[in-house]
Amino acid sequence: MGERRLRPWREDDVETVWLAFQDPHIQLWNGGGVASRTDALVLLGRRMDWSSGDHASWVLVEPAADEALASVSLHSIDRLQGDAEIGYWTAPAARGRGFAPAAVDAVCRWAFGALPVDRIELCHAVENTASRRVAEKAGFTYEGRLRRSYRYGDGVKHDELLWARLADDPAPG
Repeated sequence: MGERRLRPWREDDVETVWLAFQDPHIQLWNGGGVASRTDALVLLGRRMDWSSGDHASWVLVEPAADEALASVSLHSIDRLQGDAEIGYWTAPAARGRGFAPAAVDAVCRWAFGALPVDRIELCHAVENTASRRVAEKAGFTYEGRLRRSYRYGDGVKHDELLWARLADDPAPG
């Protein structure tokens, strides 16, 4: 990932989370629930606490400024079934620069090497074309459409596209 690196979230990232969730795209596609800095701190607390073993979350930063570019979370980790789901968002100023696909790819590589996981799913609303590009660039294969499968930040249940990446799939170019 060049000069960028993934690091765990920290309590002092609360302003970053608060500002990110002021963006209409993040509010829509990543759900609401961050109406105050206190809400941002609660969300951050969940992202920082990996003790349950069912999720892990990072922030992608430019180390020199420690500026947050994107967030990526591996969640719903099921060690018995050997699968997980991945989600992400990109800060408005960092969009269109390939940070999300790079971060998603890095977390997939980590998960396949460090966890008993051989399948990672990625779902996004049909209308979220930016997430379609992330899935394609991060080496995921399109598997189908899930009808009215998830209620997004607008309160509406959207159809989603289902993608998956397997441990033995070719890595993205």
